[in-house]
Amino acid sequence: MSISRPDADETTSLLFNQSLEKGLTVLRAFSAQRRTMTIAEVADAAAINKSSAQRMVFTLEQLGYLRKHPQTRRYQLTPRVMEIGFNYLAANPLIEVANPFLSELTKVTTETTCLTEPDLLDMVYIARFVSAHFVPVHMPIGSRIPMYCTGSGRAYLSALPEDEALAVIERSDRASHTVHTRTAVADILDMLREARRRGYAVNSEELFLGDMTIAAPVLGGSGRPVGAIHVVAPTSRWSREEAERRLAPPLLQCARAVSSSVRAMG
Repeated sequence: MSISRPDADETTSLLFNQSLEKGLTVLRAFSAQRRTMTIAEVADAAAINKSSAQRMVFTLEQLGYLRKHPQTRRYQLTPRVMEIGFNYLAANPLIEVANPFLSELTKVTTETTCLTEPDLLDMVYIARFVSAHFVPVHMPIGSRIPMYCTGSGRAYLSALPEDEALAVIERSDRASHTVHTRTAVADILDMLREARRRGYAVNSEELFLGDMTIAAPVLGGSGRPVGAIHVVAPTSRWSREEAERRLAPPLLQCARAVSSSVRAMG
């Protein structure tokens, strides 16, 4: 499966560096499904020719971002790749502002709480406070989840103007991840309107079986959403009605406090 460019319009500029694009595409080609690759596999995954793949891999190896196994001759990422992501997390003021509130929310609810930010059609985990209770799905920092079928994604979309939210939904793949996934555009829009009215969105086993989340948007200085906070409420411990009754109030209080702090930063 090839990795497409995030925005084709960016390639029209004479300043656009295609070699840098290829190098980043090679790094992004490695994943849980492709932990190690040969040069030919890299070329296929990154949708570039073998000669370009060889140059990119050699350069990334020299820079310390890739290494080659001495026996298998297959390439894999090195820990140096994490430096770029860590620098983003360390420099992100939203994380710094939200962390104490997330910690308190986990203490109050005794459940895992998370902060996500939007990127294209996904929400990306940027902070997480794990409770002592079992959670059915491990979502480390950097994990990506689609907006259309998740609590945090719908919370974020509910705070956008409806035409903008509709554009995101229509561009999404809208695959059925479980038997509970809602994929019809009209159904998702109805859920966004309900989330807008209540102040929070709910995902009940639409992405992973056994997983339920309740999420509220974080609003920036212009009143536009900048992210979302959600509480994990596994269906093994919570019914939807009980989760909304007991978890939604402290979640909303947390989201409002983080939003106020974000606005205070200017």
